[in-house]
Amino acid sequence: MKIYTKTGDKGTTSLVYGERVSKNDIRVEAYGTCDEANSMIGLALSHLTDIKNDDIKEMHSFLHKVQTTLFHVGAELSTPAGKKVKWVLQATDIEELEKTIDLLEGDIPPLSNFILPGGHPAGAVLHVARTITRRAERITVSIDNVNPLVLSYLNRLSDFLFVAARFINHKLGMVELKLHE
Repeated sequence: MKIYTKTGDKGTTSLVYGERVSKNDIRVEAYGTCDEANSMIGLALSHLTDIKNDDIKEMHSFLHKVQTTLFHVGAELSTPAGKKVKWVLQATDIEELEKTIDLLEGDIPPLSNFILPGGHPAGAVLHVARTITRRAERITVSIDNVNPLVLSYLNRLSDFLFVAARFINHKLGMVELKLHE
């Protein structure tokens, strides 16, 4: 099978089940933005592959799981309303993010003020993934009849990515930059 089909040359694409929509359709914008966030998480992971630290290895594994779930979110967003979704997001997916956030926060210094994104390349990229996830959430709000779990997951995922960036920076000895006052 060839990667190119030429079916999108006139500005349309297919949703799941074959419905053709404009490439600027709100669903395409939403799942495309999820894909963008997923790619950034993959870039962050590429910066962690050679690090010999058990905490970082666990984070690597969990981020890979997040990528899979985020792919499922994109699949749900690319499925037209009223059609069966192949991968259905579960409340347990959100609960797992919350549990992991709580665990990570117990292992890093508490926030006392705003911090600037940066640090280790993996941490900095996770901050970018967080902002992209926030954009995906803002776009998804505009979709009629979207699964409310999708919105909750995207909201919690951005929180998780913030804490994950802080955790990685802390574990790798990076100092968080505070705002100049």
